[in-house]
Amino acid sequence: MRFKDRVALVTGGGRGIGAATAELFAREGAKVVVSDMDEAPAREVADPIKGLAIACDVTKREAVEAMVDRAVKELGRIDVLVTCAGIIRDNLLYKMTDDDWDAVIDTHLKGTFFAVRAAQKHMVQQKSGKMVLISSTSALGNRGQANYSTAKAGLQGMTKTLAIELGPYNVNVNCVAPGFIATAMTQQTADRIGVPFEQFMQAASEQVPLKRVGRPEDVAGTIAYLCSEDASYVSGQVIYVAGGPRD
Repeated sequence: MRFKDRVALVTGGGRGIGAATAELFAREGAKVVVSDMDEAPAREVADPIKGLAIACDVTKREAVEAMVDRAVKELGRIDVLVTCAGIIRDNLLYKMTDDDWDAVIDTHLKGTFFAVRAAQKHMVQQKSGKMVLISSTSALGNRGQANYSTAKAGLQGMTKTLAIELGPYNVNVNCVAPGFIATAMTQQTADRIGVPFEQFMQAASEQVPLKRVGRPEDVAGTIAYLCSEDASYVSGQVIYVAGGPRD
């Protein structure tokens, strides 16, 4: 029960890594706010864990601020923020449209900026808090993902800056960078390139030193550690959860 009496807000919590993270926090005693673009997937995760489901478009400042304010109003505080909200719009650079670029940058970078800015106000006042931003191994570069790679690299820089600015207020800020994780997002990638998902996962696993693809629970466990008191002296770090180093 590492998070007894704590309140955790997970954006993008309606599926994949976000859902696994919300469920783990709840099992360990937290009151959990599950946010997603639409209320239905958020509620599917929140209802079984007795959490609070909130629909929120993270690219809209007013929506993000309203989400955080509602979480604090209904649950009393906010101790943990995990920013899992994300999308992909993959394409080679010469085919990538302005909309492809803007949608990904706005969701990952601007959406995270809005969330951390809204949450830090409360964490600074209570002089405690944990934030985990979700990056990706794609931050190191990945063909067909100029927009996604740029956004995920930017989140690593944001993490280190926030750790410096918020550290004096006892707020830890860290970043988790997953590798290939079996989620709906990776299913989209397989569909886009016309490869059966099982075949896609098998090919991916052959490139991983541990010889398997990751599960959302693998990432959730690392996020939970960084938000626990076991990691009270860890801040400004980027942790790769990828089954081993990339070549």
